[in-house]
Amino acid sequence: MSEISCVRCGKTGGQIAAPPFPTPFGQRIYDSICQDCWTLWLRQQTQVINHYALDLRNPEARKQLMQQTEAFLFGDGSQA
Repeated sequence: MSEISCVRCGKTGGQIAAPPFPTPFGQRIYDSICQDCWTLWLRQQTQVINHYALDLRNPEARKQLMQQTEAFLFGDGSQA
C-alpha cells in the first residue's frame, strides 16, 4: 500500500487499494484520499442512502450520492 498525502484530513496515510469507480472522479479519489477517510465515507454513505431513501437504480439518486461523496471527501463535509 502506497502512502499519500490526503486532501481531506491533511495527513499522510495509506492509499486505497484501487480507484473506487472507473471514472475520472474515481481516479481523483484514488490519488487524493487516504484509506482511513475512504473508510469513514463508506460508513457515512450508508447513512446518506438511508436518510434520503436513495434507490441507487435511479440515475438521479446515484447523482445525488456522487454529490454527497464529493462534498464529504473534497468539500467541508457539511452536506454528508
